[in-house]
Amino acid sequence: MRVAILGVGTVGSEVANVLLRNQKLISARSGMNITPVVGVVRDLNKKRDSKIPLSDDINSVIDRDDIDVYVELMGGIDEPYKVVSKILEKKKPIVTANKAMLAYHRNELEKLAGDTPFGYEASVAGGIPIIKALREGLSANHIQKIVGIMNGTSNYILTNMMQGGVKFDEVLKKAQELGYAEADPTFDIGGFDTAHKLLILASLAYSVHAKPEDILIEGIEGITNEDIYFANEFEYAIKLLAIAKRREDKVELRVHPALIQKEKMIAKVDGVMNAVSVTGDAVGESLFYGAGAGGSATASAVISDLIDIAREVKNPMLGYKAPLEVLPLGLFKPNEIKTKYYLRLKVVDEIGVLAKITNLMSQNNLSIDSFLQKPRIDKSLDFSTLYFTTHTCLEADMLRVVGLLQSESFIKDRPFMIRIED
Repeated sequence: MRVAILGVGTVGSEVANVLLRNQKLISARSGMNITPVVGVVRDLNKKRDSKIPLSDDINSVIDRDDIDVYVELMGGIDEPYKVVSKILEKKKPIVTANKAMLAYHRNELEKLAGDTPFGYEASVAGGIPIIKALREGLSANHIQKIVGIMNGTSNYILTNMMQGGVKFDEVLKKAQELGYAEADPTFDIGGFDTAHKLLILASLAYSVHAKPEDILIEGIEGITNEDIYFANEFEYAIKLLAIAKRREDKVELRVHPALIQKEKMIAKVDGVMNAVSVTGDAVGESLFYGAGAGGSATASAVISDLIDIAREVKNPMLGYKAPLEVLPLGLFKPNEIKTKYYLRLKVVDEIGVLAKITNLMSQNNLSIDSFLQKPRIDKSLDFSTLYFTTHTCLEADMLRVVGLLQSESFIKDRPFMIRIED
């Protein structure tokens, strides 16, 4: 089986190298030789760790009749979508790691692919085989919930803040120095990378074809050491979570920082590691843990798809050969989410403020679960920091309370909230 690699960067080079290095093993597992014969790059003058011939003419490579499978590792959304579409029109199999393209175009690509093999295990959580788990291993289950840590950059930052008391800006700089974060880290710390992965999993679990603009996406930029203080006091960890939950005939899809009890399995996933918890009605909870990024882990996932193609494994691209329900599952709007909340307030230190806050919350359907006032060590400060947690309530009610509090004269800084995940 002759393979062309479109995009020979860190991952593409590693795909080629592993295919060559482990050729006998891969041949024994797949039943045939899987050989990388050409790679496509933008700049032929750039030095690369690759042992295959390279070309900068993508159209000539796409038009070759001797290529059996194409591996798309270009990055981006619209340009790779055009390239992949052209290849599928030729009925040639595709393997991709492009989560952004799939977040926006997976439904169109599924229709275009038809029975043509289309692998994308590497698009979510690197070397963790979560796509296969949902599409195959857990296919008998109604998926009740998915909770995932799927961005190593954010998890590294939050782990260091939780365990070392390091400030956000300091640990972000360290992450950039170590190569865990990009020079512009917005895509990772803003939650967008995680959201793309969640949308792919939601299609497999629920046949929901939402796009990033349809779901709640929040990043970790606003978390401070005060929030870390509260989390440690109440035995919580703070993680950037991807969450999918089915409630009756609708699904919640959301990405945001969340407080979770330290005793939970997923709360123990630290550093740059990833994990995905899946709860099915038959199997219960399963946790998938491993390296979520990096050339080797991602290459491993790409090659697993190539082996499936060589074996002629035929799975429907998004996991369903027929509609999931008579009526398709709907998607909850972000303000229809139901969960518990943590609220941090900086307030004027005077009599009656606490009563005003609790009255305002009760008038807007919020029930307080716990309350903490941080000791004011610096007596020169003219404000106190209050922390609240609520019982389960509607997102719309919580947002309304935050807006009302922000307009009050006794509030010294913008109220900050974090959702709590049981």
